[in-house]
Amino acid sequence: MKRQTRTNRSNRGNGRPASAGQAADRETVASDNDQEPQVKEIELPASITVRELADLMSRSPIDLIKELMNAGVMANINQQIDYDTAAIIAEDMGYTVVEPTVEEPTVEEQEELVTPVAAAKKQREYAPEELKYLKTRPPVVTILGHVDHGKTSLLDVIREASVQTTEAGGITQHIGAYQVDLEGGTITFVDTPGHEAFAAMRARGASVTDIAVLVVAADDGVQPQTREAIDHARSAQVPIIVALNKMDLPSANPDHVKQQLADLGLVPEDWGGETIVVPVSARQRMNIDALMENILLVAEIADLKANPRRSAEGTVIEGRMDRARGSTATLLVQEGTLETGDALSVGQVYGKVRAMFDYKNEPITRAEPSTPVVVIGLRGIPGAGDTFRVVENERTARNIAERLAQESQEQGPASTPAMTLEEIYAQAQAGQVQTLNLVLKADVQGSIEPIKSSLEQIEVEGLSVHFVHEGVGNVGESDVNLAVAAGAIIIAFNVGIDPAAERLAENEGVSIRRYNIIYRVIEDVEKALTGMLEPVFEDVLQGKAIVRQVFRISRVGVIAGSQIIEGKGLRNATGRIVRDGEVIHQGRISSLKRFTEDVREVNTGLECGIGVDGASDIQEDDIIEFYTREQVR
Repeated sequence: MKRQTRTNRSNRGNGRPASAGQAADRETVASDNDQEPQVKEIELPASITVRELADLMSRSPIDLIKELMNAGVMANINQQIDYDTAAIIAEDMGYTVVEPTVEEPTVEEQEELVTPVAAAKKQREYAPEELKYLKTRPPVVTILGHVDHGKTSLLDVIREASVQTTEAGGITQHIGAYQVDLEGGTITFVDTPGHEAFAAMRARGASVTDIAVLVVAADDGVQPQTREAIDHARSAQVPIIVALNKMDLPSANPDHVKQQLADLGLVPEDWGGETIVVPVSARQRMNIDALMENILLVAEIADLKANPRRSAEGTVIEGRMDRARGSTATLLVQEGTLETGDALSVGQVYGKVRAMFDYKNEPITRAEPSTPVVVIGLRGIPGAGDTFRVVENERTARNIAERLAQESQEQGPASTPAMTLEEIYAQAQAGQVQTLNLVLKADVQGSIEPIKSSLEQIEVEGLSVHFVHEGVGNVGESDVNLAVAAGAIIIAFNVGIDPAAERLAENEGVSIRRYNIIYRVIEDVEKALTGMLEPVFEDVLQGKAIVRQVFRISRVGVIAGSQIIEGKGLRNATGRIVRDGEVIHQGRISSLKRFTEDVREVNTGLECGIGVDGASDIQEDDIIEFYTREQVR
């Protein structure tokens, strides 16, 4: 059925051209003679003024300005608004926007755009025709380490800007992303807080990085947050470069620190290992160039590439509400090129890039891979760690966000899978995991060693225990965040659980198991590993029956009048018909009756009627064996 455009009939008669409002009103009709329910449709140009849009919809400009204000757009009656904004407002006011030349992606395509797993795969998989477009991108480097070991001071020297003085108490309060241009190339730095209270932010920083720079003070050595930083970097599977800071202090003891690092598996190169350790001093600006050269060297070996011609996609570093700018988000572009005007889908948040700024707060119009940018125009505040992707238009992004919000509401908070031994058991049975990840917290160091060594000695057909982190003291929020990132469970041996950590674990579905006896820990973990094995099933004989008489019933089939001679006859079992010692047929027990009543089981010595699926050749004196399939433990 073709759509026809009907203009004002009075204008047709006097020969005058129709006005903008009259010419743009559309009604869906079959023909002049075939009357059907009418639907208001409008076709929009690339840009339109508020007054023209009000005329198109035959609405008051004041009503339209109110709708724009509700959507967060401040515009006067003569101001131009773009197509996406006009389309959203028109639809909210009950109109259908006609797009004759643009086809909207299918639901399946939209789902693919916002699926985090699919987005992560696409960052590293390229079609053969894309290979010619791949270009080397800057490495993304995360600064990790213990509080007050000089991470921000080191980064401050690298980018020659005073950031530390703007932070409360000299400690970094939020994630910042910066770029540094060197003779050998460009490096993108993500500065993460080192204080234990901000362990969740540090985990997010490690998830987007290519290289982790671990800052360790030469006078203080390895500290608890240093160990956590190492575990975060290892969990993200990225190479680690150690910056041995504060080498200018008289109390610096680099050999002692290197020994501590070697004990944690980070053996320095000058000790015959593979870990690059660079002695530096942020205060004296010593060896900073050597650190940069080593970062670029590791990046060159990693051969980091991306396709700048793709639709942009990447990760949200942080989202916040700015008093002057409104909703802002710091994004790290990982694939493609992000440009001003692009429509973004960021989970349940959507919007259009109205303006874009680099780390210096200077406006830019495009950002290529590994570039951090601050964008304005999102209709909401995205969560740190969310993935974003450019979609066709803002309406498509809105549809995706609304659908995801509806799905999230329907699924409820229970949709997050709990990280329990039972859940790991189920995942292992599906072949998804082969290692049990653990975070171990104990009261003293003397308890950690025997627990760890005992669990590592458990051998169950190649399945193993992996310790993501172990430490002394109560279970804190950082432990829960690390368990979330690694899909681990937490073992608390003779220690308490911080209230905040307990709430976080409940929200994230992380299992914290308390113990005060070592053998109970070993017993539970061994059971979990046993459950991770592929299940083995075998047929178990439950009973036998001898056929006394055969009945052939129309519409029912063959029924064997039998007597149970051993064990039990079960209706939910598998039946094997045996004749002269050979199995001639096997099928499900379709019916089991005592007289005219259906029964679940029949005991030894009783008579019954037995039906076996597909059995047509049953004779007297045949043996019917009842089998069930059970898992071997």
